[in-house]
Amino acid sequence: MSKKAKDADKDLPEEQESEEETVVEEPQPEAAVEPEPQPQPPPAPARAARKGSGGIAWLALFLALIALAAVAYVQVQDWRAQSDAAQSATSLADLRNRLASSSESLSNLDRGLAELAAADSQAASELEQLQSEVNQRIQLLDSLPSRVSNLESSLSTLQGVSTGARDTWLLAEAEYYMQIGNAQLQLAGNPHLAALALAMADERIVQLSNPALTDVRRALADELAALEVMEKPDIEGVTLTLASLARVVDSLPLQLSTSTESADDAELDEEMSGLDRAWASVKGAASGLVRVSGPEESALPLMTPEAAYFLRTNLTLQLQAARLALLRGEQAVFQQSLDDASAWLDLYYDTNSEQVAGALQTIAEIRDAMFAVTTPDISESLRLLRQYETLAGSAQ
Repeated sequence: MSKKAKDADKDLPEEQESEEETVVEEPQPEAAVEPEPQPQPPPAPARAARKGSGGIAWLALFLALIALAAVAYVQVQDWRAQSDAAQSATSLADLRNRLASSSESLSNLDRGLAELAAADSQAASELEQLQSEVNQRIQLLDSLPSRVSNLESSLSTLQGVSTGARDTWLLAEAEYYMQIGNAQLQLAGNPHLAALALAMADERIVQLSNPALTDVRRALADELAALEVMEKPDIEGVTLTLASLARVVDSLPLQLSTSTESADDAELDEEMSGLDRAWASVKGAASGLVRVSGPEESALPLMTPEAAYFLRTNLTLQLQAARLALLRGEQAVFQQSLDDASAWLDLYYDTNSEQVAGALQTIAEIRDAMFAVTTPDISESLRLLRQYETLAGSAQ
């Protein structure tokens, strides 16, 4: 209350007392005389006092409302901070579950790769054995013409050998070479050795000088011409290409697996005040509004160096299995091994890399072109020769 209002309150009793004294001491007039009007005190100080009290009350009410709003804001921010902390705990539990699942998947992958490594050692031993067998057969075929020539020379020098025995021997040689030619073409997929065997069979039939074998020679000529125009698969070149791919597997880039953000960054300090928690929540929400990630990023497992080693080893094993199947002439196994290698590259390697894209293109070209050649039928000459032997045997 202002000083003027207090002074006005003090002056009011004094004026009232003076009025009372005036009323008491005034004598009674004999005649009716109208009393003089007393001056009234001005009400301005009381109004000013009431006006000042109302302003202070409104100011106090306004301050109370501001304090109430601040308390409500702090409570809301605390509630939001607690909600964010609960959500962060849930995310952390989910991340732990995913890590456990990834660990289990990696352990299964380790077991599978160990099995593949064991199979690789067995396949390598089988490949070495097969290569040794092929080399032995090639050496045998290379030495066969000289051995046959020596045998013919020995037979020609023998006394008492009839012409019929010689013809029977030459027919048996011709039939044997025809069988070798069919086996090399149909089983081993080697048209070069098949043409060489048919040419040697034709030489034996020429030595017979028998007009009844003209149809056989005509069939041999047609089969040799078909082998000449046949598109021959480059088995050696494909084998070297697969070996080169197996050597560069270690340099192919893998897909970079991305892990989720650390849960420690999302957790709020419990010792922070309400305003600090609110500011930290707003700051964290603003920093995480935009995040760019690929659609397949969540499906990638967390990759350790040991897992990367096993991934590369498995791809190398698939390429080696394709080489072994090619040497054996197993078309289904060859194509399946190449399909598995392509799927492995698509799944675990960076397909945007030029090296990986080139490897996939090379595998696709090898798979489509290797066994796409249609081999001709060279069994007609063998059938006609056997038919001639049957007729000759029945005539005797």
